[in-house]
Amino acid sequence: MDKTIIAKSSALAFSRPFYQGGLINRRAVLKSAYAQFVFLVGGADHDQMEKMRQYLSALTRGWNVQQVREIVAETLHELIDPIIYEEAASLIEQHHAAGRDVVIVSSSGSEVVEPIGRLLGADHAIATRLKVENGCYTGEIEYYAYAENKAAAIRELAAEQGYDLAESYAYSDSSTDLPLLEAVGHPSAVNPDRALRKEAAAREWPVLVFNRPVELRSRIPEFGAPSRSVLLAVAVGAAALTAGLLWYSARRRRPVV
Repeated sequence: MDKTIIAKSSALAFSRPFYQGGLINRRAVLKSAYAQFVFLVGGADHDQMEKMRQYLSALTRGWNVQQVREIVAETLHELIDPIIYEEAASLIEQHHAAGRDVVIVSSSGSEVVEPIGRLLGADHAIATRLKVENGCYTGEIEYYAYAENKAAAIRELAAEQGYDLAESYAYSDSSTDLPLLEAVGHPSAVNPDRALRKEAAAREWPVLVFNRPVELRSRIPEFGAPSRSVLLAVAVGAAALTAGLLWYSARRRRPVV
């Protein structure tokens, strides 16, 4: 999702309203801004992702789950709507027009991913889940939608729904998503990091450039309408708050015409 569908890290985009809501301090805001800069300039490798995962999960310890959901709901359109890539919106529109479902699978937290998925008109969403006790986050991760876990998640989804992954289309910017890209029949690199660009060249995968953010409501006013359930189009966000993946999978076990 991040850097393939939207032009920023989805989770870090909410650092300011989290600060205004008293969830984080000014130092955390500055650290998030720096992480956003690093993400936009060069992405993040596995080690950087692990450090960010540990930092962000620990940061949420004690946060009230309902408060987080309310903040995201109140600021979603203001923060996310203007940074949707037009190229991604066009792809999603085309797949919806063809009767295909859209599913977002992202390493960002479900409290962020699921509302963004609804904004995009997605039919399903798979995301990282944080452990909750007594209505508050414990600072631990219950399920981490990252790297091989993403590939396992889509295989499970495909088995449940009867999707043919050999007829799937995947779009990612991060080399950490190689297991997921390898799981589908038609992978593509979008705004790839250096390692993924090298892999894409070696494997002759298409390389796409998304660089035109557009206000979603003015671009596709009918985005919230449910799609027809003939094929599957899956939008997958990449690594834990920093990279993105969009993949589309056929629902019926026949070639896409």
